[in-house]
Amino acid sequence: MSRKKNSYFFKHFDEIQIGSIPRVILSSFVLMIFFYSAPFLIDFSNKKIFIKNEFQNNSKKVLAYTLNQEKYGEDPGSKNLDERDLLIDIFSLNDLETDTVRLNASTIKQLFEDTDYKLEDVREKKLVKPVALTLLPNEIKMIESTKKRKEFFIQIVLPLILKENNNIRLDRKRLFNIINKSNNSKLEKKWLEKKYKQYGIPSKDLSTLKIRMDEIPVSLAIAQAAKETGWGTSRFAQEGNALFGQWTWSGEGLKPKESDKNEGHKVMRFNVLQASVRAYQRNLNTHSSYKDFRKARAGLRDAGKSLDSIILAEFLDTYAATGEKYVEIIRKIIKQNNLKDFDDAKLLPSSKELESLI
Repeated sequence: MSRKKNSYFFKHFDEIQIGSIPRVILSSFVLMIFFYSAPFLIDFSNKKIFIKNEFQNNSKKVLAYTLNQEKYGEDPGSKNLDERDLLIDIFSLNDLETDTVRLNASTIKQLFEDTDYKLEDVREKKLVKPVALTLLPNEIKMIESTKKRKEFFIQIVLPLILKENNNIRLDRKRLFNIINKSNNSKLEKKWLEKKYKQYGIPSKDLSTLKIRMDEIPVSLAIAQAAKETGWGTSRFAQEGNALFGQWTWSGEGLKPKESDKNEGHKVMRFNVLQASVRAYQRNLNTHSSYKDFRKARAGLRDAGKSLDSIILAEFLDTYAATGEKYVEIIRKIIKQNNLKDFDDAKLLPSSKELESLI
């Protein structure tokens, strides 16, 4: 308190004719109250900041990992990890030189007809034609029938999701073969080294790798893609092949229209849809926010149960700032569109290696 303020303070006491002893007692009492209350005020302020940050947590920021010991739950040795190791195969896929051409909706529909690819058949026979599109058609937002637009979107993303699950399934099969052997070859050890980096496990813990290297239920992936893109109609999906709204703070990405021009996140742009699906799966399989999701998934595996999207959706409340409301929406999309019909669907093989998965 400045001298001027002190003078004013005691002058006020003089004016109301309070003696020196009562003045000292009163001043001491005020100071005691202040120092007693200060810790509570600071604690309350910190709690407000914590609650605010906790509510705003949004782990869609797949390319902005915080790689440290505390945040990676399954593995106690995840510090000093290079983010690029986790995403190198996604970057490689995204950087592929492709002569991708954006097919229009009518051409894609004709392609589906020519290959006899129908969702009704998939629901019944559980077999999906390996029709992999690289870009979404612009005309998808012009399909007036909501039902037809949804079915068209599912037809496009379903083979892509199944393909990435197949990749994980093949890796998982190889992992279990390695685990069940007493000695591993140099080639197997080299493969393990690659997967430890890919799944963010510098401690080289096999049990952690087993938990992280697993599939995402097809119905859950479709529902999240539908929610994040408005069934393929959003600007991020159309301009950047971003099916799951992952964030980045790098120069590469699409800026949300409502955000500040020079601040904040961007939505990651992908050259092909497949890269977006792979980045999404890597996000759920490595990001610290989904430790409980992976633990619940491992629990279902250990109990010999199927990966239930309705159960696992409960652990995606940190995917969006809306929290529990986001979980409710995802579950609603799954149920209303009977997306669980696709959970046990198989992608028709494009190679002999994939035949073993059917």
